[in-house]
Amino acid sequence: MNIRTRALAFGTLSAVLGLSLVGCAGQVPMTPAKDANNPECASVTVRLPDTVAELKKRETNAQATGAWGTPASVLLTCGVEVPGPTTLPCVSVNDVDWIEDDSQAPLYRYTTYGRTPAVEVVIDSDAVSGTTTLVDLGAAVSVLPSTAKCTDLADVFSGN
Repeated sequence: MNIRTRALAFGTLSAVLGLSLVGCAGQVPMTPAKDANNPECASVTVRLPDTVAELKKRETNAQATGAWGTPASVLLTCGVEVPGPTTLPCVSVNDVDWIEDDSQAPLYRYTTYGRTPAVEVVIDSDAVSGTTTLVDLGAAVSVLPSTAKCTDLADVFSGN
């Protein structure tokens, strides 16, 4: 192997090694939501806690997002589409209503209900407790004004 070939091989190896090290300690890759530029998302983002369910906060590469854990076990995205009425379960945790989607369990997707912009949290339930996570994120998300609440079909049919 001549000197030029060795230099090229060394340079390529160094670049690959450098990228892999950045990947280990770098940002969590995420995609911003359609409404991530909404000023209300900035209000949420600046209030995100340093720890969620005892997992440390990680840096992300997208606006209005948050991630916790290594590997990231909790992902938050502000500015997702505001959900309408649904048959999915709706849970209330510390006065924040969340629509729960368990279709990809053990990954659970929680989306705020009755708040604009909407916030989505994806939780790896093999790594963390969903309830603890939603409690820890509640203070940040509760800055979004509540415009509607979850209702139960029993409430609708009973006239309450």
